[in-house]
Amino acid sequence: MSPEPPAAPCAAAPRSESRRHLRRNQLVLLGHGLLGQTGMRLINAPTLIPAYVAGLAGFDAAVGIARALQYLGTFLSPLPAAVWLEPRRRVLPTFLLSGALMRIQILALALAGLWLPGPWALAGACISLALFGFFQGIQGVVSSVLTAKILPVESRGLVLGVRNGLAGTFVFGVSLYAGSGLVEAGALGNGYAATFLLAFALTSCGLAVMVLVREPDSAGLGEPGNPLRRLREVPGLLRAERPFALYFAARALATLGRMGVPFYVLYAQTRLPLGGQRLGLLTAVFVLTQSAGDLVWGILADRRGFRAVLIAALCTWISAALVLMGTRDFATLLAVFAALGAGLGGFQLGVENLVLEFGADRDLPMRVAVSNAAGSLAAALGSLAGGLLASALSYLPVFWIATGFQLVALALLVVAVDEPRRRPGGGKRRRPGRHVAQGATGGVADPGATEGVRSSG
Repeated sequence: MSPEPPAAPCAAAPRSESRRHLRRNQLVLLGHGLLGQTGMRLINAPTLIPAYVAGLAGFDAAVGIARALQYLGTFLSPLPAAVWLEPRRRVLPTFLLSGALMRIQILALALAGLWLPGPWALAGACISLALFGFFQGIQGVVSSVLTAKILPVESRGLVLGVRNGLAGTFVFGVSLYAGSGLVEAGALGNGYAATFLLAFALTSCGLAVMVLVREPDSAGLGEPGNPLRRLREVPGLLRAERPFALYFAARALATLGRMGVPFYVLYAQTRLPLGGQRLGLLTAVFVLTQSAGDLVWGILADRRGFRAVLIAALCTWISAALVLMGTRDFATLLAVFAALGAGLGGFQLGVENLVLEFGADRDLPMRVAVSNAAGSLAAALGSLAGGLLASALSYLPVFWIATGFQLVALALLVVAVDEPRRRPGGGKRRRPGRHVAQGATGGVADPGATEGVRSSG
């Protein structure tokens, strides 16, 4: 027999504590984004890692395999993370631990490039990316729950947009420096590894800032569980709310479109000469528009909801990919990567936040975990398939297949997924879950606080 969960405290107290520390927590998140996101976006940008892995391996499939291993790691960890979080009043310690373990993988990626010969450096990169993805999957669940507790829903889009915009301004300069001062110059004997070392330093400083967060206790606790039992409850979770199930399907289909992302820069290299300086400029433009675009997406989210953000971001992403296939000059390529950054940034912001406006608050960790895991599995399969197709055929078939998945997802979002904020209760409707006692809230202090931070750390 499962033990009775502790009695839930009055929800008013956590809400009051969250709002009392709101200004402090907002400033902490801005500092975390300025430093932590700068380093993470260097790692996750579709430029440096693909070019680095392709240079080590000498064949395109390796790029798909490396990214697939990262996404596979991200697929494996969200469900255990959700089960771990459900009975806990505080999630910040788990956030700090998983964040530290992510950063260790970035350091390992850098050291492998500096110390190991080519084949071993490639193996080290793949292992580091797989472990990075595993801890990133944990962080994705934890960070969503944490931000749902400390930021009110009505202004969260703007706060996250400002944070990402500031980070983008900083990462623009860092990317330019990394391209010309590190990659092009072959710093430390391996410019890519030197860039990853810089990313480790920046992300570590960003994580240290998060120690200053003031997190309220959860308003209620779920029962301790095990991943297999909770996994069996997933079909019921999807059946319980049809809009969430449709969102779930649309997100998985759109994420299959990521199969083309690692090959954007490799395709561009077949059309134009791209040295370290140009690669740094493309990275800078991509991360700048990805971050600065989040300010616009955040304002749109506060006014129209995150469903509108997802639709607009997908349209931007699809359009940029189509233009990329006909690009023949560097100025157009810069514009394409600017649009790709904005589209991918809006897509990530949308999927990470829209999921939290469905269902019961007590199911929040599980809902995030299931959505993140499905998205990561789709990304892993897409990356692997993309790598094999690129090696066997060419880049263009990969891009067209990816675009097909995205168009189906876009149609599903437009036709079948409604805007949660327009439903009765304004997107804050909650129903009791079967696995916890009445009155529990699954780790979320404010019933209206249902969006999360970027899972990029």
